[in-house]
Amino acid sequence: MASGEDDLIARYFRPLATDPGALGLVDDAAFLKSSGDDLVVTTDAIVEGVHFLSDDPPETIARKALRVNLSDLAAKGAVPAGFVLTLALRDANEQWLGPFARALGEDASTFGCPVLGGDTVSTPGPLMISITAFGRVPPGRIVRRTGATPGDRIAVTGTIGDAALGLHVLKGQGGDLDTNARDFLIQRYRVPQPRNALAVAVRDHASAGMDVSDGLAGDLAKLCGASGVSAVVRLVDVPLSAPAQAFIAKGHSGIEAAVSGGDDYEVLCAVPENRWDSFAAAAQRAGVQVSAIGRIEAGTAAPRFLDAAGQPVTLKRLSYSHF
Repeated sequence: MASGEDDLIARYFRPLATDPGALGLVDDAAFLKSSGDDLVVTTDAIVEGVHFLSDDPPETIARKALRVNLSDLAAKGAVPAGFVLTLALRDANEQWLGPFARALGEDASTFGCPVLGGDTVSTPGPLMISITAFGRVPPGRIVRRTGATPGDRIAVTGTIGDAALGLHVLKGQGGDLDTNARDFLIQRYRVPQPRNALAVAVRDHASAGMDVSDGLAGDLAKLCGASGVSAVVRLVDVPLSAPAQAFIAKGHSGIEAAVSGGDDYEVLCAVPENRWDSFAAAAQRAGVQVSAIGRIEAGTAAPRFLDAAGQPVTLKRLSYSHF
């Protein structure tokens, strides 16, 4: 007789297991066919009350769980190959699981990253979703945090700070923004936009890269530390969406909240000057906005952030930290 866990898997997740390597989710493991490429592995968990709110829609929770991992693959220049899912639930609530599984399946199909297996467990604590995602890159071509060189341009995709400000909106700030602006910021918090369309361009052009998950300022410091370099960033060049600019202009927060807040899931990379034009052209073809926000410098000092007048700005906090 099938257990309740077996029934849950069969009902909600077996229909998503379209890759032959998933073995229909009836075995103890899955397999990925060898292709000659290097296999890139990343894992991220999202926890209720930390990465999403208890009343967030199950659809957005599913999409965030997968997309934060897809963002890591994009920054490494990897093409998605599949993922495994661990789901810790307080109860098997059909009204929650149905929309969650549908949204997860839609994203798996959209991004070409099929479910290969996983585990479901019960917990008395907060809801937790952990995904381990696999990607492929040609041998030796993974884009590491190391490799940034003085003179490289510092690039970011999309816009920065929307997610952090969206969380502020969900907590009651920004009531004087128009509805569209509030909805935009909230959606950016709930549903990241991983830049997998740019993965090949990152692989072909960037000397170093990572995704922005804990905050642009702090993550840039991590990249520089790994590469043994420093950097200078012009805050006026950091791309902000119109809703984020409005949120800041109305005095709800400053630029620091945007550059040190988490959950952007944009790509941060260093691009040599002689590759910049071709990188920008590739990004345009991929439909992904990229902005040059500064330069890599020699030395091991912490990255410097300058205001519009070129004066140093001291950030009290560089990034989100769990501990």
